Amino acid sequence: MYWSVTNAKALDDYQLELTFETNEVKIFDMKPYLELGVFKALKDEPFFQKVRVSFGSVAWPNGIDLDPEVLYEDGKPSAAFCVAEERGVYGRASI
Repeated sequence: MYWSVTNAKALDDYQLELTFETNEVKIFDMKPYLELGVFKALKDEPFFQKVRVSFGSVAWPNGIDLDPEVLYEDGKPSAAFCVAEERGVYGRASI
């Protein structure tokens, strides 16, 4: 199923914190992509930090983007989201 990204934040170590329309928060590791084709440009950390939400996925100013299904399927649940889920609260937990 296709879930749109509603918020994206670049973290340290080439990680993305992604919020999906389901309010799930996942961490996506970009490191495996950094040696592949156009993704090499993302090794420039200040440029990597310019990630934004675009058409339900993530993109960078030079047009690099990723399939939202890949982001959702390969993203790992955020610790903050797991705590919120345990409490019966969805979205980001304030810890």
